[in-house]
Amino acid sequence: MRRPRGIRSRLLVVVVTAVALALALMTLGFNVLLARSLSHDADALLHSRAAAEAASVDVVNDRLITPDQPDAGGLESQAWVFHNGRALERPNVGAELDSAARAAAATPGVSVEVPSLDMRLYAVAASDDPTTTIVAGVSLAAYEHTQQIALVGSLLLALGLLVVVTLLARWMLHAALRPVASMTADAESWSEHDPDRRFAAGEPYDEISQLAATLDGLLDRLAASLRREQRFSAEMSHELRTPLARIRGEGELALRREREPREYRQALETVVGNATQMTTIIETLVAAEQSESGLARGRCDAGAVIEDLADSFCLDEAEDVRLDLERPGAPVMLGVDADVAARILQPVVDNACRLAGSVVVVSALRAGGGVEIHVDDDGPGVRDDERELIFEPGVRGSAGGDGEHDGAGLGLALARRLARAAGGDIEVRPAADGGHFTVRLPVG
Repeated sequence: MRRPRGIRSRLLVVVVTAVALALALMTLGFNVLLARSLSHDADALLHSRAAAEAASVDVVNDRLITPDQPDAGGLESQAWVFHNGRALERPNVGAELDSAARAAAATPGVSVEVPSLDMRLYAVAASDDPTTTIVAGVSLAAYEHTQQIALVGSLLLALGLLVVVTLLARWMLHAALRPVASMTADAESWSEHDPDRRFAAGEPYDEISQLAATLDGLLDRLAASLRREQRFSAEMSHELRTPLARIRGEGELALRREREPREYRQALETVVGNATQMTTIIETLVAAEQSESGLARGRCDAGAVIEDLADSFCLDEAEDVRLDLERPGAPVMLGVDADVAARILQPVVDNACRLAGSVVVVSALRAGGGVEIHVDDDGPGVRDDERELIFEPGVRGSAGGDGEHDGAGLGLALARRLARAAGGDIEVRPAADGGHFTVRLPVG
């Protein structure tokens, strides 16, 4: 037999089979109990009839004397009286039943069945004469007829109940699994271009709606991951375009004609600088992606991170720019890894060093349940209408757009992206003199 394919069909088969077995056992048990009850009733009637006959007969000189002679005309009142093995009284019955009565008289107290005549016989000794035996008979036809009617009725009832249960189970399974079928159809119609489609089954109230809510949550996480991957690819492509173009331009320019060693050196330095910028961009994007993916965050000292960055800034940007570090009196711990904190601070401090007139001041302090790192310079500052614009990828503020300062306008955008991924932010504080940036990070 081929196994049903659908879960609804399998559940229906299980339910119908279980109900059919239960009904079969109930029907069998009912009929067995009914047969025993009817047999007991027949025995009780037979015993009472035999006892009544035994109490009413009297044998004197081998002759039967009975004040109340039972009617011998019907099978329902059949009775035999035997004295010393000789029949003193017998009903007008056939030889087969008469022979069975004689055999029953030989074993008083034992019921004897006569299946061919639907009769049951029972013998009992007379109360005052052990040599006299009374055999009473009762017809089993009425009892067997009742048992047959009960058997047919119980079978029909069981069959009807099975049909009703099958129809109800089929309807209930169809209704219960209809949301699953709808969810399956919806999922089959969706594609990778529908990341925002959801089952939207509402507030969970049963196992199916709870499954829909769980799948919606899974789809939310997958959609968020897909958007991060798409954004990561787009940002990688966008932000690497400029340094790659510079490297290619320098290489093509150097290959056009033979040049002096000094010119080759300058071209190689430009290539190395752009390659370094590409490395920084890739590392920052990867770090931001890892932070947004919920990877475990570390812990580091803000003062130590600032000191590690001090040697790599300003010296190459402008020899007349001084970097002052205002170290906190007690260690200020950040809730991010040291390399993540360095990648967040690097573009901000680098931007301040490039645009500062003479000094850049970096300080760290606890504030508002987090850590604030202030980067202040005495350069031209940021205009009010550019305070958010400078954090857009590829955008350079008016202070850095005159050609005097190198940069692709990517550092601040990546720094804010990474800071927000770590649970912080970067803002420009309004001030009339110089640039004033605040890097907020979670406390460690």
